Amino acid sequence: MRKNFGAKPWTYPQPVFIIATYGEDGIPDAMNAAWGGISDDTQISMCLSAGHKTVANILARGAFTVSMADGAHVAECDYVGIESGNKVADKVAKAGFHTEKAEFVDAPVILELPMTVECSLISYDPETCRLTGEIVNVSADERILDGDGKIDPAKLDPIVFDPVNNVYLKLGEKAGNAFKDGMKFM
Repeated sequence: MRKNFGAKPWTYPQPVFIIATYGEDGIPDAMNAAWGGISDDTQISMCLSAGHKTVANILARGAFTVSMADGAHVAECDYVGIESGNKVADKVAKAGFHTEKAEFVDAPVILELPMTVECSLISYDPETCRLTGEIVNVSADERILDGDGKIDPAKLDPIVFDPVNNVYLKLGEKAGNAFKDGMKFM
């Protein structure tokens, strides 16, 4: 038997994105967002309300970065989501994060978070809150690469958001092989 919950924004997993921008004053800003994902081969889309300073910065600069929140920085990543950049001017530094300018876009890379997607703004609709960015580059700290130079999810240690229980979870073990295990039904 199933229990119905009605229309809810519940899917699993929901990645925890840390979106970083520069403000008008050049100070890095960041926010935590879980409603987003890949929407095309080179596009990422997120639901971000217009009241966020980060959104205003993206619209002004036309660029942003998206880092994967990780298990080592849960409190820091949560903080940039619950504190408003409209109230605290340098919340990135207050969280203990350090930044450098992204190589391909006019936005900061948070050095403590080992994987970053550099994006240029494609569009933003304030009515639906949908922001879409063109993925310009993905960079990863070498400490999370495997022997073949690929990103190792275990070393990245990304967290996901559980919208039902309002908790962050770590990704688990390998469950199967994509584009291979289903071949047994062919």
